[in-house]
Amino acid sequence: MSAKLETLSQNLQSQLGERLKSLKIALGEVTIEVAAADYLGVMQELRDTPALGFEELIDLCGLDYLGYADGREDVPGKGKRFAVVSHLLSVANNWRLRVRTFAEDDGFPVVASVVNVWNGANWFEREAFDLFGIVFPGHPDLRRILTDYGFIGYPFRKDFPVSGYVEMRYDPEEGRVVYQPVTIEPRENTPRIVREESYGDAA
Repeated sequence: MSAKLETLSQNLQSQLGERLKSLKIALGEVTIEVAAADYLGVMQELRDTPALGFEELIDLCGLDYLGYADGREDVPGKGKRFAVVSHLLSVANNWRLRVRTFAEDDGFPVVASVVNVWNGANWFEREAFDLFGIVFPGHPDLRRILTDYGFIGYPFRKDFPVSGYVEMRYDPEEGRVVYQPVTIEPRENTPRIVREESYGDAA
């Protein structure tokens, strides 16, 4: 581990204390996990504390861990489904950080908005809301950004059907785009394997 990552880890532990649920260093990056209740306060401290100095939000995205745990005890979140991951940059200190927090309720995932901490989070949070259904209280304009306003469901959730629920087409008689139930038949492609009768026999 580099001296820089060691310094960052120590600064995080001394500043955040028990609010750090986990701190891991892998592939030259530090990843911390905090509870959703502590998320907003931690993010403000990550920006405002000179020893950390993360003045820039590079990225923020939603994640769906459905089926990820399946019998494993070492997975993050311990069974929680939806997470928000942010990537932060400190230009002054020349280091990066990944922050993960899990929504407490899988049925209605909620994570505080960090738009008031970093303005650049605006469209990232709208995307996570649109594609995963994660709600960000405190966001100034939380509405869909990629899908249509009448879209049903959240297409990046792992239980969302590949073909969706509705399809759109242009109706020349009505002179507009109309919605209709999906007409694509679900199918499963199974590769056809052809082998010689003697395949695998000892010579």
